Amino acid sequence: MSLFKKFFRSGNDASEDNKEKEASPFNPENKIPVDELFTINFKKNGGKFLYCENLEEIKEQFENILEENDWFEKQALCYEPKLYHFLEDNKIKFDKPESPSFLFASCENLIANEGSVFLTSNQIKQFKPHELPANIIIFATTSQISGSLSDGLKEIKKRYTNQYPTNITTIKYFEKAKEEDFLQYGSSAKNLYLLLLEDL
Repeated sequence: MSLFKKFFRSGNDASEDNKEKEASPFNPENKIPVDELFTINFKKNGGKFLYCENLEEIKEQFENILEENDWFEKQALCYEPKLYHFLEDNKIKFDKPESPSFLFASCENLIANEGSVFLTSNQIKQFKPHELPANIIIFATTSQISGSLSDGLKEIKKRYTNQYPTNITTIKYFEKAKEEDFLQYGSSAKNLYLLLLEDL
């Protein structure tokens, strides 16, 4: 572009110049925000994502999930007292369930670069992912989204200075692979709903 055009270009020329800059192979790639990256990867893995602006919406979406799956008055696996009221309000038994229809839990972090849910013994005790019910409902907040697994581990170290949780694991696959995928070997697919509360 000539010097004269730079001084007297119209708004359209300016936007075209910006497009050229964006498309240039010498510019660094535009970084996707972690919340957007998590959403993309989580959905790609087959997870069901429900964004909520307040606790009233969380309660409403939780009841919608129960209705969709006919889980009212069934049994659930849940180890977190802060979540019990959701289950009690819907007459779902969670004290020593014999055949739980689903796991209801919070999580430590949501891992953006792989679209996974990061759990520890605080949520699932000593159960391995394949020992958990096939259906899972996770309650998390937007502030729990971490860029990578190493970021999530750093968060755990900061959060638990005295008693570090055990059984650290991620759940990444939320639907059965359509064909044999060696990346999923040894992992069991879960039907996973994420209730994500905006808290930022």
